[in-house]
Amino acid sequence: MALKAAFLFVAPEVDTTEHKAWVETPQVHVLTIAAKDYEVAAQVAKELVVQGIQAIELCGGFGHAGVAKIVEAVEGKIPVGVVRFDTHPGLGGKSGDRLFGK
Repeated sequence: MALKAAFLFVAPEVDTTEHKAWVETPQVHVLTIAAKDYEVAAQVAKELVVQGIQAIELCGGFGHAGVAKIVEAVEGKIPVGVVRFDTHPGLGGKSGDRLFGK
């Protein structure tokens, strides 16, 4: 049975229902989803738990506050991993914390 995981990234002006895609390998199925801010990402994370996703990895655009929001949203039901950038090149050299607040 393959691991079902998700990769969440933040980017302004995206729609989570439209900006998502699966990559399926024999051992891992990864759903990549774009969220316009931390609040939307937290809601998506809650839904992923219900859908049976077993792990979430967050892009480097999530700052410390953003990671905390996702960890809180999943209530310890699945692990949350993080790719880290202090400032993210895809977000104009800023942290998601600076753009999306706490």
